[in-house]
Amino acid sequence: MKLILKYFPNLTNTQIQQFEALERLYNDWNSKINVISRKDIDELYLRHVLHSLGIAKVINFAPGSSILDVGTGGGFPGVPLAILFPECKFHLVDSINKKLKVINAVAEDLQLTNIRTTHSRVEAIDETYDFIVSRAVTTMPEFTTWIKGKVAKTQKNDLKNGILYLKGGDLTEELKQYKTVKAFLLSDYFEEVFFETKKVIYLPLKFK
Repeated sequence: MKLILKYFPNLTNTQIQQFEALERLYNDWNSKINVISRKDIDELYLRHVLHSLGIAKVINFAPGSSILDVGTGGGFPGVPLAILFPECKFHLVDSINKKLKVINAVAEDLQLTNIRTTHSRVEAIDETYDFIVSRAVTTMPEFTTWIKGKVAKTQKNDLKNGILYLKGGDLTEELKQYKTVKAFLLSDYFEEVFFETKKVIYLPLKFK
């Protein structure tokens, strides 16, 4: 929890309590349903919570923004972002239903009314959003085909609507076809070794 306050010192008391509760909730649920690897659960705040919040170093979502989290797994990046941006709407989608049960229970416990979940492949979702977020579920070319037509036309934020994708490693080849893509290095924001190769990939998308 110290890690979160180190980089996000202006949290409200409610947000601090919600972030603090994540450790208890995920440990409890992980003992029943393995949503986070055993290795990672010990470093929940570094590897999952703070990593998710890397997106918040790139954009400060405007109130009323809608965000789709694709392949959310145990709720990352969606749950930490929903805590940080209580005035935004988050739709967390995954094809594995048991993981969504955990998210629903966590959201209920934390009284996060700005989260909803859907058990589905993202291609079957028929809505539009200001931003689509995810943590390295596939390559960017494949990801863009999954979310085609799901970016809203109306702008609410300083950044143009599009994809904010958490990914690591050398992405030169994967991203070379995108002229407008931008990579934000998380090592510019967080000093921990874990973030050395981690990035937020931002790809603005035109409404089709």
